[in-house]
Amino acid sequence: MLDFGIQSKSNLIAQLLQVVGTEGVITGESDKRAYEIDWLNKWSGHSSLVVRPANTQQTAEVMRICHANRTPVVVQGGNTGMSGGATPDDSGAQVVLSMTRMNTIREVDSFNNTITVESGVLLAHIQEEAERNNRFFPLSLGSEGSCTIGGNLATNAGGVAVLRYGNTRELTLGIEVVLPDGRIWNGLRALRKDNTGYDLRDLFIGSEGTLGVITAAVLKLHPLPTARSTAWVGAKDIQSLVRLIDACRSRCGERLCAFEMMTHESVALVLQHVTDVSYPLTSDHPVHALIELADMNQEGLANMLESTLEEALDNGDISDAVISASLRQRQNFWKIREGISQAQVRAGKTIKHDIALPISAISDFVSAATAAIGKEQSNARIINFGHIGDGNLHFNVLMPAETDYATMTRNTASLNRVVHDLVHQANGSISAEHGVGQLRRDELRHYKSAVELDLMMCIKQSLDPHQIMNPGKLI
Repeated sequence: MLDFGIQSKSNLIAQLLQVVGTEGVITGESDKRAYEIDWLNKWSGHSSLVVRPANTQQTAEVMRICHANRTPVVVQGGNTGMSGGATPDDSGAQVVLSMTRMNTIREVDSFNNTITVESGVLLAHIQEEAERNNRFFPLSLGSEGSCTIGGNLATNAGGVAVLRYGNTRELTLGIEVVLPDGRIWNGLRALRKDNTGYDLRDLFIGSEGTLGVITAAVLKLHPLPTARSTAWVGAKDIQSLVRLIDACRSRCGERLCAFEMMTHESVALVLQHVTDVSYPLTSDHPVHALIELADMNQEGLANMLESTLEEALDNGDISDAVISASLRQRQNFWKIREGISQAQVRAGKTIKHDIALPISAISDFVSAATAAIGKEQSNARIINFGHIGDGNLHFNVLMPAETDYATMTRNTASLNRVVHDLVHQANGSISAEHGVGQLRRDELRHYKSAVELDLMMCIKQSLDPHQIMNPGKLI
């Protein structure tokens, strides 16, 4: 690994300037700062410089130079991650490779239902371009106005539509990757069937920049839904919502595109800390769900959702429900759900858990984890919400606002172990959609089997023998 003396850093900058030009290199301390700290202000570091290539060939040349100099590289997209996976360390030796200049939408193929984009394109721009072509790109996140598709691919991002459309991996047909030594793998195949060997695409998706640099992708498009029907329901417990998920799937089929769960505590936090939202029901309930169907026929869709909820009311699975009668009402439903993260920041210090469980195990897990947290930290509040339709919960522990840093650090380690041990016992995952990054790296070693870890290290060593790709993250 390169020892960044003045002379060696100067040589590196000179080589990179020849490749990307002055507009592609950032060296000023104040200018670099935005790339050295994550948006949560949780992780920060110090980079030697920031490089911003404008195309795949420039990216390849940059990687060849860094590989030859044994210079570690941290690939960064929109810098909206939740796990510290795109933040440099404190050594001052790492180069931040920002992909934001590679922001071209290369092609839309409406007949093949695909869109080919570079990794720096904002997710929202992909959604907008798809809609301009009467198509739909379903990946949807709270940060879609600032996150890039490259980051979504690197972390295999999820979001609110996974229930119907799958994670980013399921929405991708092909990718283009620059390897650590600068070679380019052009895997931009717009094919839905290709049995010609190992699926290299899935190797890089979700690898968090530790194996190579994703520079472009061919993404799947879908028919643009022209009708939506959205409901807010209240229920007595999570198991009732699990039964409702099953009923919605049975009666509504693939029209069911979102099924979000929020406890009473989560909703109350939003009503307290977020403006311009109103509670949808007339009385409080222990748990709530936000359900959305999408299709081409509004009348049939609304009737389908209404009859499903009427049956759930009759059999006692839900206590109350309202179906949105206007776009404004639907937006209010979603603003409550999307406001939980913002409300947590305003309410105090939160220990977050992004976990995945078999849907059938969710109710028992929540009961066990809530009881265990209560024994460990009696004055904490559980803020439990998430994409229950695909088994992804954000089971968070809200600590009192006056909690000091030392107490927070100590409690984080102990409460993480309590929650994640229960997740592991239920054959779940300690990272559902936010990635491992720095946040879960050490815990991963505790929960992954020795065989899994060995296989991961073999792949890493094979592709990145000098260990220059995003060191200190994931593995």
